[in-house]
Amino acid sequence: MKRFSWFNATALTLGFAFLYIPMIILVVYSFNASKLVTVWAGFSTQWYGELLRNEEFLDAAWVTIKVAVMSSTIATVLGTMAAYVLVRAGRFSGRTLFSGMIYAPLVMPEVITGLSLLLLFIGIGLDRGVLTIVLAHTTFSMCYVSVVVSSRLISFDQSLEEAALDLGCSPFEAFRLVTLPIIAPAVISGWLLAFTLSLDDLVIASFTTGPSATTLPIKIFSAVRLGVSPEINALSTIMIAIVTIGVITASLVTKQAAVRQARDERMAERPA
Repeated sequence: MKRFSWFNATALTLGFAFLYIPMIILVVYSFNASKLVTVWAGFSTQWYGELLRNEEFLDAAWVTIKVAVMSSTIATVLGTMAAYVLVRAGRFSGRTLFSGMIYAPLVMPEVITGLSLLLLFIGIGLDRGVLTIVLAHTTFSMCYVSVVVSSRLISFDQSLEEAALDLGCSPFEAFRLVTLPIIAPAVISGWLLAFTLSLDDLVIASFTTGPSATTLPIKIFSAVRLGVSPEINALSTIMIAIVTIGVITASLVTKQAAVRQARDERMAERPA
């Protein structure tokens, strides 16, 4: 059966062009010497210098990174625990309700999630700021981590964990020494997914933020409403570069972990 054709190649080319040509144009115009983002006036890196001197963007970037790291870490821990319970605990009372509550944010509109969290924070008298954004991002990103980790736990060979228990490990030691290293690529992927979702979120953050904490997406959205400036192009280019480096690094780490796991399994199968 012929799997590759000119139709597939054309569709693939048009799809990638639709996705990446706007990004390429944005990167090119971030080096534009003109203040007008649509008029090319020569190559210049002055807007990157202007961006580094813009205290508002730098403060918003720091808040965004801080929120993304904290929320993704908490979401990874809670999501991994939830996935382990769903896969390993079997049938228990309230399992359907528990799984439904975990997966509900996947299909819940972000406006509803943001509004409900806003009402919750107002009801308990919690001042909006970095803490409320972290709690909100943890709430909606935990379910994504749970889905990623549970898919790996389903295909996990449970006999390895049982062998560790037979050799004297406690359940926690078996999880820490056997299960966790094997599912580590899925846990890392879940953390990166939660980090990306937090880094990119605008709707939920706009409901749960306060005057003392403005995230970068909110700052960019507010600035774009007054017109796109070359500084925003420079900032977007830096974000694209960071995401690209992160994806490449994660791919290399995951590949090395898979190669190491395959090597360890081959060594374990060899006769003594």
